[in-house]
This record gives sequence, structure tokens and C-alpha cells, in this order.
Amino acid sequence: MAKPIVAVVGRPNVGKSTLFNKLVGKRISIVEDTPGVTRDRIYAECEWLNRQFMLVDTGGIEPNTDDILLSQMRRQAEMAIERADVIILVTDIQCGVTASDQDVANMLQKSGKPVVLCVNKVDSIGDVPPEFYEFYNLGLGDPIAVSSVHGHGTGDLLEKVFEYLPEETEEEYGEDLIKVAIIGKPNVGKSSLVNRMSGEERMIVSDIAGTTRDAVDTYLENEYGKYVLIDTAGIRRKARVTENVERYSVLRSYMAVDQADVCLILIDATEGFTEQDSKVAGYAHEQGKGCIVVVNKWDAIPDKTDKTMQEFTNKLKVDFSFMSYVPFIFISALTGQRVNKLYEMINGVAAQNAMRVSTGALNDLLANATARVQPPSDKGRRLKIYYITQASTKPPTFVAFVNRKELFHYSYQRYLENQIRDTFGLTGTPVRFLIRERDRNDTD
Repeated sequence: MAKPIVAVVGRPNVGKSTLFNKLVGKRISIVEDTPGVTRDRIYAECEWLNRQFMLVDTGGIEPNTDDILLSQMRRQAEMAIERADVIILVTDIQCGVTASDQDVANMLQKSGKPVVLCVNKVDSIGDVPPEFYEFYNLGLGDPIAVSSVHGHGTGDLLEKVFEYLPEETEEEYGEDLIKVAIIGKPNVGKSSLVNRMSGEERMIVSDIAGTTRDAVDTYLENEYGKYVLIDTAGIRRKARVTENVERYSVLRSYMAVDQADVCLILIDATEGFTEQDSKVAGYAHEQGKGCIVVVNKWDAIPDKTDKTMQEFTNKLKVDFSFMSYVPFIFISALTGQRVNKLYEMINGVAAQNAMRVSTGALNDLLANATARVQPPSDKGRRLKIYYITQASTKPPTFVAFVNRKELFHYSYQRYLENQIRDTFGLTGTPVRFLIRERDRNDTD
């Protein structure tokens, strides 16, 4: 299920970004005492009572302004409101209820979305000041007193947000379905690939970068299995994200990765690998998703020889050295070349991402691996790995119990990871290692 979206809105300089940072637990949004510092929406995952949601910070809303920048910020905030499941309206007790607050409140009431009214900068503990009660005039129900600087009242705020979050629903499809996110820069052929795989003109296809503005799901069932294809708007470098509508598209693209079992990372064969491709792939890697690098528009490469594909692959292996496990396939969404081979790769990568290895098999491998290459030592102490077990899947995560964590160097972890991959496969999926240290009072 997609995570619900909670938008933090309000007029400029009421402390939205400070509140945002406090709720997510880290300093993400830029905070200044200057109105308008947050110009585009910033988003982060937030959790309350074991329920995860995406929190979106927005630029301040100035309902009636001729200033171009402020009007653009207002449009972004309006877009966040349109997409949000719950809205937090932030006001400032030091300023009282302003005409802008009333205008924003009216806008939110017309949206029909649930709104939680936050009265910020109530920094004193105890009874709220008398001016707090004038915020009832906004007609948004009981306001909640909060100090975003000190954190007072944020629990009450999140409790109220939690009440309005949509109910978690079961997956619409069966367990045997594979969710596939098609990600990459704008105009690499993502929508064309969805159309080719689904056999219909499901997506608008255009040479204009950014035609797809949102993540769209396409259900597909064929002889290879059942799939949901999630076509996403292209992820551009932040400096290139100039249109208001594209800023939300970036959020949707990252959320599509969160929902997916397998990510198809599309590369334009005519452009080759770019820095932005590494960022897109890096996000999928960090989220532990199964990945396939799909080189599209292979039909557009002129004068190919029998060595062209291998040379291109060798270069991509260097470019994707941080994802050495990822497989490559060269296709043409336009002509359909090798597109059918994608299904077998998707099935294989999804299975590898969900693979579980028995503890017995892991420890047989560990005995052989440590006999072949001794664990590292330092100042007379040698690393001892007592045993390894698999803790979870998606991605496969292994826990190693050792005598001293600091002796388990990254290079030896990579060695063990390579041994596991050589033995069990795990193609197309990242592998995680968790190191647990036994009580140092135990005998080494």
C-alpha cells in the first residue's frame, strides 16, 4: 500500500520547516527567519504508532499576491493540498489570526480534506495564553498548541494526524503478483516500455520530456506471471526541476520505488550513463529493491558490431560498480526487441530478492570461506565469526555474530558477500549485513 501523504502548509514564516524537521527527527528543510526560504516542497518519511506516512513541507501560501515567486510557491502548496490525505495548517500565535490565515483556512475547507490546525510558537509550558483561543475563529476545529523549536505538543499533533490517516487496506492483487517500478530520467522511454509490455496505448507517449506527470499503475497478466507496472515521471536533477508540477513528480517517483518489488532502471542507449542515472539507481539500491538496468533505444545505435553490446556492458559495469550485482539487458521499446526477455529477468530478480537461505547452509559456507581466507586480526586479536543466520528478505539480510565488531572490516564483509553470491546467486538484489557482537566478557 502506498504511504499516505501529510502536507504541512501555511503562510510564510510561521515555522513550517522547523516543525517539519522536528516531526521527521532530522534537519532536512532549510530554516531561516526570512519568509519564503522553503520554495519547493520537501518530503521525508515519518512514523507514528507504527504507521508510516510521507510528510511534505511546502512553501508559504500567500493567497493574494502579485509576486511571481510567491505565486509559484502558492501553486506548489495547492498541489500538495490536492495530493495530500491529511493537511496540517501551521499558524503563529505571536502574530495571531491574520487575514492570510483566514484565506488559507477557507481554501482548505473548500478542499474537503481533513485539516489539523497547529498553533505554533507556544513555547511556554502550562496553560495556553488567552490569544490561543482566537484561532477557533478559523473554523477548523480544536487547535493544537505546539512549540516546533522545543517539541512541545508535537505528540498531540501527530495523534490528531493519525486519526485522519486512511485505513490500511489489503493488497488489491494476490501474493504471486510482482510490482515493477519503471524509473529513470525523463524521456528515456518509460511510457513506451509500459505500452509495449501491456500491449496497449496505456500511457501518453511524446518526445517532450516530462509528459508523464504522476506514477500510474498498469495491471498485466500473461504467460510469465502477474505484474503491476508503475510508470513514473522522470527524476531530474533538482536544479532542472523548474516546473512546479515536476516537483511533485519526483516525490511520486521515489514513492513508486518504495512500493516496488523490482525496479527497471532505464538508460538511454544514445546518451549512455549519466550522473542522474546513478542517483536514481542509488535510491533503489538503498531501499533494498531488486534492480535490472534496461538499456533502451538499442535500435537507435548505428553501425553496431558483434562487440558493441559487450563494450557497452563493460562500461556500464564500471558505471554501476556500486551495484555490481545488477544484470543488464538491451532492448527497444519502440520495436519490441528483447522486451519479452524482461519478464524472465523480473521473475528471477524478484525471487532472488525474496530468497531465504537456511542457517545450516550459511554456516557450511562460512566454515569454507574462513578456512580459505582467514578473518582479519589487529594487535593480536583475530576476528571470530561464530555463526551467520538470515534475518529477513527483500533484501536478503544476514546477521553475523562475532567477538569484536571493529575487527569485521568492510573488505572482509565484501568477501563473505561475494562467497554468498557465488554459492546462492542473489542476482539483481542488494545484500545487507548486520553485525552483532557477543558480550566481551565471554571468552574469545
